[in-house]
Amino acid sequence: MTATMQPVAAPAIIPARRTPRWWADAAGVGAGLTLLIVTALWVGNGGVQQVAGGGAEAVTAFGRLTGLWASDLLLLQVLLMARIPIAERAFGQDRLARWHRWTGFTSFWLMTAHIVLIVFGYAAAARSRALAELWDMIWTYPGMLLATAGTAALVMVVVTSIRAARRRLRYESWHLLHLYAYLGVGLALPHQLWTGADFLASPASTVYWWTIYGVCAGAVLAYRIGVPLLRNHRHRLTVSRVVTEGPGLTSVYLTGRDLDRLPARAGQFFQWRFLDGPGWTRAHPYSLSATPHGHQLRITVKDLGDGSSRVASLRPGTRALIEGPYGVLTAEGHTGGPVVLIGCGIGVTPLLALLGELPYGPGRGHFPLPGPQRRGGRLPQRARMVRHPPRGPADLPARPARRTGVLAARPAPRRVA
Repeated sequence: MTATMQPVAAPAIIPARRTPRWWADAAGVGAGLTLLIVTALWVGNGGVQQVAGGGAEAVTAFGRLTGLWASDLLLLQVLLMARIPIAERAFGQDRLARWHRWTGFTSFWLMTAHIVLIVFGYAAAARSRALAELWDMIWTYPGMLLATAGTAALVMVVVTSIRAARRRLRYESWHLLHLYAYLGVGLALPHQLWTGADFLASPASTVYWWTIYGVCAGAVLAYRIGVPLLRNHRHRLTVSRVVTEGPGLTSVYLTGRDLDRLPARAGQFFQWRFLDGPGWTRAHPYSLSATPHGHQLRITVKDLGDGSSRVASLRPGTRALIEGPYGVLTAEGHTGGPVVLIGCGIGVTPLLALLGELPYGPGRGHFPLPGPQRRGGRLPQRARMVRHPPRGPADLPARPARRTGVLAARPAPRRVA
């Protein structure tokens, strides 16, 4: 049995600006090019000659190179999480987050190699012990005390990012500790300015490093701070009503100003902060659970932690702050033909939003709910079917893990305004 949705008024949808496919390739090439530039600057400043000389000078030269690579990757890591719109649309935040993690660990090990090689190189040149040389560098070299504090902050971020450690931390605590990475980057800059042999060794080095630091700082200020401030000032989202959909399941409806100008698409998510008391500074990612119509937004939250449990107690009139929208699970990538949407648990909420936006014909959309399967992943022949199309979270089975359904729906014709 299948169910057919009756046509309803279609929402006005702001067409998303497509990101050219070549841009994604160009971004990857550009990231690799920065490492080549850093290496070329090191070679131009006598790095190869110092390595050829051998001994303590070669160890120090390798230490300088690993330090330059670590600094470059650290700045690229900042750019990956700067919420740059064109990067978000090209790659999606989940992929950027993976690259951010890999880049961060690589940068950390290069930084560790930099410290070890520089200390042993200087100790060999001065004919002193490594620990004594390290102590002397920290207390007598300009900027090194700040660099040590920055290194400690980065070590804390890396340790808490290891999967085993992260499982033991609340998300809010981990996120707060993770912000210390910005402090680590900032504290390393004076050290590079005052004692970095390659930072100001030539006009080309000076231009490159100041440019990449300026780009990173500008991206963070613009997209992590500026854009959210302007967007929240313009739209002024407030909670209009809170609906209990089921045990531990709550939908929040929000209204605001000029929501038809908010570039949100079905399938995307925002980082949400509700000004309802202590703890409002901690953002939580919630997907839109209804197609944005230009006059209200809806999110549906499952009680799974401290932040999500507070959603049920929100009162109408509570202000909401947002960052986003993020995500590439949108109708933009659909090129026509049948549509199959598969979700589990609270993960079905963005799919509910997509039902009202995807351009598919009558009987061409299928929404299987999770249920028992036979070996080989095939659905059982006598699967219980959904008798009515789910218009909202309350329409879903109370225990979807024991049911399997297929929905063939007919949405309203999509119009673009």
